[in-house]
Amino acid sequence: MGRAFEYRRATKEKRWDKMSKLFPKLSKAITVAAKEGGIDPEMNFKLRAAIQNAKIQNMPKDNIDSAIKRASSKETKDYIEQTFEGKGPHGVLVIVETATDNVTRTTANIKSYFNKSDGNLVTPGSLEFMFDRKSIFYIKKSNIDIDELELTLIDYGLKEIEITKDEIIIYGDYTSFGNINKGLSTLNLNVTKSELKRIPNSPINFNEEQLEPIEKMLDKMEDDEDVQYVYTNIS
Repeated sequence: MGRAFEYRRATKEKRWDKMSKLFPKLSKAITVAAKEGGIDPEMNFKLRAAIQNAKIQNMPKDNIDSAIKRASSKETKDYIEQTFEGKGPHGVLVIVETATDNVTRTTANIKSYFNKSDGNLVTPGSLEFMFDRKSIFYIKKSNIDIDELELTLIDYGLKEIEITKDEIIIYGDYTSFGNINKGLSTLNLNVTKSELKRIPNSPINFNEEQLEPIEKMLDKMEDDEDVQYVYTNIS
């Protein structure tokens, strides 16, 4: 797949290996989701996704339970979910999702990351049409009848099935997360990972030289304690 792909993968793995910062981010995502939609993951699809993602990262059950309980505590800070959009080095498009108790601080930080990388923030909503919001489920590949799987899940909101060497990947609309999850449960399939994600409509290939300053900017963003997710149009 080329040196650019290997460079991207290596640097991404390095970033997400920072467990000391990853667990707090996962905890915050769980708490924010529970505050917003309730503490029952069966009724709150965002909470269900946050819990599943925490489990994939081997976050201890006690940490997950504590994060859910904090949503009901009066002492827990009220977090505001804020989304920023901008253009970075070489015109890369970036959407940054944050959860913060201080919007002024977070806005200043995100703006500085773009500015110091010869990029800039753009008007909120400017890049929305460049990305699709999707529900995505990953299933370990086994003796699964793909036709039966597709026919069953269509009624639950399935849009697309992708088959790789090791996985079956299910795509649906952002709002279909709960329904697709129910459909997978009726088939007794083991979901190894699920996520709510922004996928670029027209991904772009950047070479290794271009990726270097882009990755430096993304590193700074993802190290920020208020940043939850960063999406780009990198292929």
